[in-house]
Amino acid sequence: MIIRIHPRGISPSAPLADALGRPASGQEGLTEHTVVAHWPGLDYYTLDDEQKTWTSAEWAEHLDDPSWQHPFAVSPQDDRRAIWHADVRLHPSDRDLTGPEWSEIAHRIARVAGIQRPGDDQGCRWIAVQAQPGRLDLLANLIRPDGTWITQHRQLLPLLGVECRRIEADLDLRSPLLGPDPGQTARFSERSATADNGASPGAADATTQLAGLLRQLADENTGPLATVRGLVEHAAHRLDRFPHAYGPAAGHQLELIARRLYGVQQDLDATAAALPATARPVPLSTRMTTAPPTPGAGLTR
Repeated sequence: MIIRIHPRGISPSAPLADALGRPASGQEGLTEHTVVAHWPGLDYYTLDDEQKTWTSAEWAEHLDDPSWQHPFAVSPQDDRRAIWHADVRLHPSDRDLTGPEWSEIAHRIARVAGIQRPGDDQGCRWIAVQAQPGRLDLLANLIRPDGTWITQHRQLLPLLGVECRRIEADLDLRSPLLGPDPGQTARFSERSATADNGASPGAADATTQLAGLLRQLADENTGPLATVRGLVEHAAHRLDRFPHAYGPAAGHQLELIARRLYGVQQDLDATAAALPATARPVPLSTRMTTAPPTPGAGLTR
């Protein structure tokens, strides 16, 4: 299993469309075979004699309601991107899972992610969508009914990775190859070794500085690309609300641009991680006047 956390957004429409593999619709009903799990408080919004099959557009509106009911709620980073989205993907050779198995995975991921807490019927709204083969998407609004913001663990992705390993063991699923792409790492190492044959003593320092620069550009909280992406997402959300015919189309185009920006961030971060971490040996003449390098020094994440 591989889990990926998407950048938080303002509207659930684009994440839900990504989960379904098609745009949200006001005509298509999503049954329990597609929405395999949801927050326990949903039962208060559905009467016993009421039809429980909602359209994808209705699910999106349901997830979006807390953002409109609490217009002044903001995250610890002082933003309004309350829609959290993560997807879990099985190994291609894994068996087909049953509905209850998908539901179990959803609830376990939701608990670790902090969007579902045992016994909390007034927690944040979330749903789990299983609409594509071997894939499960979780969508949540991090604003609770009382207007407070759900605070997630700072090391959420590693914690979710640990839970995925446990789920694999419990359900007899395959575990993916962990760590960076070995082919990419080998390519960078080969380039570095070639360059070091005629490089100056400062080559290792330059590599470290370049890796740091790439991480700054890709940083989700303070990086310039994240800022630009946030502005694009905000513009897309506003255009999507316009009644004019061009509004939704332009908003959808901006959402696609925001996704590409996030892909650029991920590529930059992967490039920084794949840069060689072993410092170049210091020439003998330099060792006489400088302090010895720290053993095992290298880039850390």
